[in-house]
Amino acid sequence: MTNPSFDYTVADFNYIEDSDGPRRLRLFMPVGPGPFPLVVDLHGGAWCSQDLRDCEPRDLTLVRNGFAVAALNFRHAGSGYPASLVDINFAIRWLKAQAGKLNIRPDAVGLSGQSSGGHLAMLAAMRPADPRYTALASPDGARVDASVRAVAMQWPVINPLSRYRHAVRLRDSANPPAWVSDIPSRHELYWKIEAAMEEANPMLLLEREEKAKLPPALWIQGWPDPAHDYRDPASPFDGNEPERFAHGYRKAGGSLELLYIDNETRGTATSHDPTASFFRRHLT
Repeated sequence: MTNPSFDYTVADFNYIEDSDGPRRLRLFMPVGPGPFPLVVDLHGGAWCSQDLRDCEPRDLTLVRNGFAVAALNFRHAGSGYPASLVDINFAIRWLKAQAGKLNIRPDAVGLSGQSSGGHLAMLAAMRPADPRYTALASPDGARVDASVRAVAMQWPVINPLSRYRHAVRLRDSANPPAWVSDIPSRHELYWKIEAAMEEANPMLLLEREEKAKLPPALWIQGWPDPAHDYRDPASPFDGNEPERFAHGYRKAGGSLELLYIDNETRGTATSHDPTASFFRRHLT
């Protein structure tokens, strides 16, 4: 268990203002001398809904434990891939460039994300220098990059392609479960085509043996959770997707902790406290 102790302040910033409109972040700052390690937090919503407010319960745990936390809004839904990654990559560099003003440590930055946000967090961490994602120049010519030191994921959709096909199979079955709902159409709105789901895929990136950054990672997974914890019948791996990704990440030389929790308690201290503990080990 953690022992929260920091008071905090909250402020909103527009980190991008362009023809697509402003993109906002909410910065939770501990009260104290600092500078503080930073966690950039990404909301879920199957790449199509929700916003930075959905990160707040997790962010309050993190800031009370002494982390600066930047919850992001970013382009999603019909803006499609890779717009989200462009915004996230720039936000990390913007925050590093503003580190002195904001009282944060540019050398101690982590990424966090839930569901589709977990996918985006891992993909951004694995490809911090991808030219598609670095399309926006760093602010004021700052010499900063989008690399991070650690990634914490809460029930991520790590394999968009397998999850899409999983949801479609169940949608077309005799008794589709309630969670399927509009999941296939959300995938289709954001990704457009299956080839994009395959390319921007941390699971398949590892299995293609592509060069990637592999910072220490945490995967917190509720059980039972058929929307995120299922077996891909197209894979020869004898296990569900969380185990498959953990196996591939470790095989590629990365360190990944896989923590299962009661799915009924996810989104509470059961998942927030291990996230704070993980970042304490890797960012402080």
